[in-house]
Amino acid sequence: MSNALFVVSEAGYWAEECIEPLTTLESEGVEVTVATPSGSPPVVDERSLDPEAAGGEERAAELREVDETHPGLNDPEPIAAVDADGYDAVVFPGGHGTVWDVNQDRHARQLLLDAVAGDEGVALVVCHAVGILAFTREADGTPLVEGRSVTGFPNDWEEGIVDDEDVLPDGRKLPYWVEDEVVLACADWDAELDADESVAVDGDLITARGPESSAAAAETLLDEL
Repeated sequence: MSNALFVVSEAGYWAEECIEPLTTLESEGVEVTVATPSGSPPVVDERSLDPEAAGGEERAAELREVDETHPGLNDPEPIAAVDADGYDAVVFPGGHGTVWDVNQDRHARQLLLDAVAGDEGVALVVCHAVGILAFTREADGTPLVEGRSVTGFPNDWEEGIVDDEDVLPDGRKLPYWVEDEVVLACADWDAELDADESVAVDGDLITARGPESSAAAAETLLDEL
């Protein structure tokens, strides 16, 4: 049986980007463990449970139910206590919250490095969580993402969310934009803005643009497994 580790934000994860891959993998018999930076339950971004964002009242209710009842989401492990070597895949769901906690966590970065090292593991990184690639370095200082083909949350979309001072609707100031930082780390960036969904595979690294790409990302991960 395959198993996967989900590294989820305590500062606001996007429901579809976590729950769609999680439930898809579990439906295929993949055993899922959830970890957060401190081991406290992850916090869902309430904007992602708005029916308009979630794809209707029924889907929003389904997502909320999983958030409230899934054993892993309600009793996660601390990131520092888990090891990527124990999992076939490590998944980093997105959401603006990741820019404050997961992407800045040295243990999360090590999980990512270990997941894509060698021939065994694979990592899936979604939406704002792709920002972790900008801050993850190999032992010699080379950015993990240097020269890799990736997608992620684009500047064109961020412009429609933050105000002129980079403040989100909930009042928090966005400290960086994902595309800017990942491009500066020398990634081969293409968010495929003209496509309905965007998933990139480069070796053991899978990246996905946003919520509408979550299902395709989950299927891509299953194929890799």
